[in-house]
Amino acid sequence: MEELKKERKISVDNEGLGCCLMIGLVVGALLLGNAIRASRADDRVVSVKGLCEREVKADKVICPFAYKEGGDNLQQLYRTIEEKNGVIIEFLKDAGISEEEITIAAPKVVDTRTEWSGSQNRYAYIVTSVVTVCTDKVDEIIALQSRQGELLQRGIATAASWEYQTVYSFTKLNDIKPSMIETATKNARETAEKFAADSNSKLGKIKRATQGQFSITDRDSNTPYMKNVRVVTSVDYYLKD
Repeated sequence: MEELKKERKISVDNEGLGCCLMIGLVVGALLLGNAIRASRADDRVVSVKGLCEREVKADKVICPFAYKEGGDNLQQLYRTIEEKNGVIIEFLKDAGISEEEITIAAPKVVDTRTEWSGSQNRYAYIVTSVVTVCTDKVDEIIALQSRQGELLQRGIATAASWEYQTVYSFTKLNDIKPSMIETATKNARETAEKFAADSNSKLGKIKRATQGQFSITDRDSNTPYMKNVRVVTSVDYYLKD
């Protein structure tokens, strides 16, 4: 009798243990299913890019006025250079450029007899002088460049070259950065919303966003004082049903 009771008790305990295991398996399966569905939902992502471009005018310019003078008497050459530099400075000041914005570089002298040996040279010395303007008066410099014929009439032949080029720059990027990023992000969202609508989905939250680098380039080769500012943002959005 005692043995029969023990067998019944063991049977009941086993049945209870089996029920617990069954319940545990069911709950585990439900949790696993939910995890898989959540994982699949996280995998549904659309990656888009948003572009913003803006045309701006340069607000700073570095403009060199370079010319060459040749001769056989070095002292006389230096006096001529000083006189012509004075003419250029007067020309600049008359256009509204202040003295603080003007820099005169040390003359560069080439002794043609030693540095250009073997060639027929008209002068023993060639001296290059550069008067440079660094200013925010961009419009004044643009106007001056079209008036360099006035210097030519006074015996000063200034000419642009790869070594002495006018450089226009835009220094107020921080002032327009926030609005440009906002526009680029808005454009990216519009693209993502269109993709979601086409795929019968809804746009979710942002998974990841990356702000691209800003670039500033000349609009074209004829108007280097006009700049094109560009930024591209990359955004990943979740998609949901």
